[in-house]
Amino acid sequence: MNKKKIVVGLSGGVDSSVTACLLKEQGYEVIGVTMQIWPQDGCCEEGGGRQPVGNDSRGDAAGQADKAIEDARRVAQLLGIPHYVVDFREIFRERVIDYFVKSYRDGKTPNPCVVCNRRVKWEALMEKGAQMGAQYVATGHYARIVQLANGRYSLKQAASASKDQTYALYNLTQEQLSRTIMPLGEYTKEEVRQLAVQIGLAVADKPDSQEICFIPDKDYASFIERYTKEASKPGHYVDAGGRILGEHRGIIRYTVGQRKGLGLAVGRPVFVTGIRPRENEVVIGEAEDLMTRTVLADRINYMALEDFSQPVPVTAKIRYNHRGEQAMARVDADGRLVCIFDKPVRAATPGQSLVLYTPDGCVAAGGVILGQTEDRM
Repeated sequence: MNKKKIVVGLSGGVDSSVTACLLKEQGYEVIGVTMQIWPQDGCCEEGGGRQPVGNDSRGDAAGQADKAIEDARRVAQLLGIPHYVVDFREIFRERVIDYFVKSYRDGKTPNPCVVCNRRVKWEALMEKGAQMGAQYVATGHYARIVQLANGRYSLKQAASASKDQTYALYNLTQEQLSRTIMPLGEYTKEEVRQLAVQIGLAVADKPDSQEICFIPDKDYASFIERYTKEASKPGHYVDAGGRILGEHRGIIRYTVGQRKGLGLAVGRPVFVTGIRPRENEVVIGEAEDLMTRTVLADRINYMALEDFSQPVPVTAKIRYNHRGEQAMARVDADGRLVCIFDKPVRAATPGQSLVLYTPDGCVAAGGVILGQTEDRM
């Protein structure tokens, strides 16, 4: 009997390393592939939030990339599997960094990990795997893949709620899901580290990567200015009626819901409630202006369900660390996903993802948030 060949995205971290070991034990012919996406690194293995995280210098970041490759090589050597380093730097630049930069310049707050997962970690990795004769790909994400009674594939929330990564994976296609294995969906992080110790992996205690990590010095605005070779233009803070309140330092430095770092002395807490890129204006308002029951999204990816012509009861999340709220969702005549929450939610931020879940914890569908309607409460 021929073993099924599988490509594992081997990052050098504990999750992907344990994934490769588990699959080998299950009888797969495992190939470790490390994706080289530096010097303007890199896709995150965990999370997918807004704030960039990294090191204080490009040199340190590049050094970390080299260490990750070396860690992955040692893991492959210990497990007795082949290991390849594949240059995805140009693909990553085109598909992730360009998207990230354009979104901020358009006044949105993007989630690059969502794009990276579909367009790099899966799309490019599957293409490379096919060239190697692999039928499947695997990653160290905390999620479960299920095939439902309707024949569709979906992601089910991980057994460990604190590590669940289905939100950042909602955009995977049916074809990608049908050829993917995620062994860690049934494990907690503590169990995975214990397995790594038992296996004898040197990376057993290696810290998790965090959120956006291709901006090593944590300064995403400066990164965008360096990348585009254009300085961010100052403009006006305005209220909802257009009255000028002060001067901002460039729209790429702001996101809906932001309170800190505004430099406005108005005698009370105020928040960014909108960004108008054409006018180069940042709209300032009160906390209640951020609350809404209705959130709109486009670029819909259907997973467990594909018929939202009638309202469907769901649990919906508007950001990675949002616990989720009960809602009704439908697709309107303009092809937009309309989600009406039972209770108001705060700061539905354009560019982030709206992800819908069925009552049993499967991803039903998701899309990119356009904004909120005016029925604020």
